[in-house]
Amino acid sequence: MRIDRNLLDSLTGQAKASPRLRASYDLRNSAEDRSQRMLNAIEPGSPVPVHRHQETSETVVVLRGHLREIFYDDLKHVDEIVDLKAGGPIVALNIPAGRWHGVEVMESGTVILEMKDRAYEPLQDCDILK
Repeated sequence: MRIDRNLLDSLTGQAKASPRLRASYDLRNSAEDRSQRMLNAIEPGSPVPVHRHQETSETVVVLRGHLREIFYDDLKHVDEIVDLKAGGPIVALNIPAGRWHGVEVMESGTVILEMKDRAYEPLQDCDILK
């Protein structure tokens, strides 16, 4: 499969039309594939809670656009902000398992490649920083 401008444009159109301002595209080979690989189009203003993944790291690659990954300590204090921009000085990062993080999308049309080494699991209350 090729990931091209047409696919990214289509996904961005779906995100813009979604109430959550997000749309994803599953890149796994089958439902039995126990990894998580997906394209995620995210528009500015999309609500992304501060959260963590206790059992897996998360790799994020910005294919198009611009976002900030914001990291927090257990006391809800921001302890790091990483600016990710397609073609910029930082285009990807790996978020260690258990690290609190959130996303602020800075540019319309932003699309990321998101990968985890476990199948998708909905966030539990204990994994959302309130």
